[in-house]
Amino acid sequence: MRIIAKRTLQNFWDRFPTAKQQLLSWYQIFNKNSFLNSSEIKSIFGSADFVGNNKVIFNICGNHFRLIVKINYDTQIGYVLFIGTHSEYNDLTDIKNL
Repeated sequence: MRIIAKRTLQNFWDRFPTAKQQLLSWYQIFNKNSFLNSSEIKSIFGSADFVGNNKVIFNICGNHFRLIVKINYDTQIGYVLFIGTHSEYNDLTDIKNL
């Protein structure tokens, strides 16, 4: 699966170096695999939450950070919509409109 945009992840781990290793691991897993549905994602990322419209929330670094990705299973592209601290995530007013 292709991830759009890795640069967003890199900018984040430049701000929060403790997130770098887990974000790199997440990226490598997604980049090397094809996911046909949410069940396949859940089998690898057991704590992933699915919020509708093919959006997935991943806990990073023990839930200190949140990553929201929109998945297009047909084209095998994942779009990074949000990466932030847990408190920044809590400030989001409506995840479904990301």
